Amino acid sequence: MSTAHPDHPHRTPPVGATAPVRPGWPEVWVGLLAFAAATVAILFFGPLGPLDLDPVAYGLVVAAWSGVVGLVGFAAAAALRIRSLAAFSVRRTTWRWVLAAVGLGVAAIAVKGAVNYAVIALTGFDSDPQGMYYDAAGGGLLPLILTVLFLAVLTPVGEEFLFRGVITNALLRYGPVIGVLGSSVVFALFHGVNLALPSALVVGIIAAEAMRRSGSIWPAVVIHAVNNAALPLFVLVSGYGGPA
Repeated sequence: MSTAHPDHPHRTPPVGATAPVRPGWPEVWVGLLAFAAATVAILFFGPLGPLDLDPVAYGLVVAAWSGVVGLVGFAAAAALRIRSLAAFSVRRTTWRWVLAAVGLGVAAIAVKGAVNYAVIALTGFDSDPQGMYYDAAGGGLLPLILTVLFLAVLTPVGEEFLFRGVITNALLRYGPVIGVLGSSVVFALFHGVNLALPSALVVGIIAAEAMRRSGSIWPAVVIHAVNNAALPLFVLVSGYGGPA
């Protein structure tokens, strides 16, 4: 009698293989605490603390920040007790899912745009908490390239590995609704109570559902990357020249 894979009930693991265990609450708390500790270290002891950075350098540091602390949080969670990256959905995916993820990333941009428009219309709150990214991307060719790398590569990998790989997988033990929505709310709250919150919620829901359905973290990373690449692309197309 075969034993079904816990992440894919209809997939039977190879003979002699041990199916990975989902991360649980220990991984969630350790990952989030490590994320918070790394954030505090950067805020108070790193380049965002004592140094007086110009707007371009400041924007680049902030652009890299969430990806770095996300990877710190994931590394702490993964090192706790589970010795299989597959348990965090870090496994290969198909090109069909990659292409689907690109389309879902574009859809996420459209949906979050509509949601933000509704929030602004209802509340009048239109302060953009991500203005420093525009400053960084508008600082010249090298800052633009670094902004793209930080926002569209480093940040999606770091944040998806922690918030989807650890938290979504941990909460999926309670069902897809709690797993997808619960982890997306946590992801959104970590962006702060500002206009970035509804955007993060939309992207989080789409990315979490893509990971759940595909069984791999990489479609979620692609969705996040497409969404984040829109900002430096806007700077490039609009000709934004950085801070005055």
